[in-house]
Amino acid sequence: MQNILHDRARSLLDLLDRVVLGKRTQSTLVLAAWLANGHVLLDDVPGVAKTRLARSMAALMHLTMARVQGTPDLLPQDITGGPVYDMKNGELIFRPGPVFHNILLVDEINRTTPRTQSALLECMEERQVSADGQSHPLPQPFLVIATQNPLEMEGTFPLPEAELDRFLVSVSLGYPSENDERQLVQQFSISDPVRQLKPVMDSATLQAMADEAKSVLINDAVRDYIVQLCRTTRTHPLVQLGVSPRTSVRFAQLARSYAWLLGMDYATPDHVKWLAPYVLSHRLLLNTSALVSRVSAPRVVEEILSETAVPVEDTP
Repeated sequence: MQNILHDRARSLLDLLDRVVLGKRTQSTLVLAAWLANGHVLLDDVPGVAKTRLARSMAALMHLTMARVQGTPDLLPQDITGGPVYDMKNGELIFRPGPVFHNILLVDEINRTTPRTQSALLECMEERQVSADGQSHPLPQPFLVIATQNPLEMEGTFPLPEAELDRFLVSVSLGYPSENDERQLVQQFSISDPVRQLKPVMDSATLQAMADEAKSVLINDAVRDYIVQLCRTTRTHPLVQLGVSPRTSVRFAQLARSYAWLLGMDYATPDHVKWLAPYVLSHRLLLNTSALVSRVSAPRVVEEILSETAVPVEDTP
């Protein structure tokens, strides 16, 4: 599958490579999640280009972006907006918050209170904000990129299961290689390369990509593999709460968009197997036995993958 849209996607990823060095895999995964109408959780330490990735995507797609810093005193209205009194007209009017942008970056989301975290649930699923009995649709396309630091635990509020389930993938950028870090120092000693980025597509092009990704074939064997992986998370002896049926649906959508970005007309079991840790790990609630044994969620996903038979399919 080689066409103009695919060439645009490859150009976008090539340009992202120049400002987020050595993270082609993660950039591809974020773009695939967006094409599948999903949101992204960046779970990593500070200073590894999480914000730069979001800024770069907004610049290259000619989209608007807002950044919100998570703090314990951040209120839901600070994200969604809300009614304010218009002294001129003597009535309440709705003032949109930063969520009314194409990309909302919520930095350190786990520093916000559960009340503020829950304000994003409707935004991420229904793509709207409800206030005073009225619904206000969000701009399209819409993507939430949230970050959290896995090491700092003081003053944080763990994301509830419902919130974690809204994020299609959880990604860790990790530290750059020595060569990439050396090049990074050289780049930023001159100027910020993000400011030099020019758009290579617009929202219409992005939507066309998403529509074309939906045409990627996914046969019964691959669907059954996804379902089996998700159902096994609910019966694994170290898991207290497995993934939801919504995960199965979104997983299949992600497999299609990822295959499309790779230039393929069909999704394979290998695509599913590679994507599984990014889709399943952050959704698992482990039980006491796992915590005592110090078994992590990614380790559980590895066990599930190794114990689940990979289907042998005929190439379409």
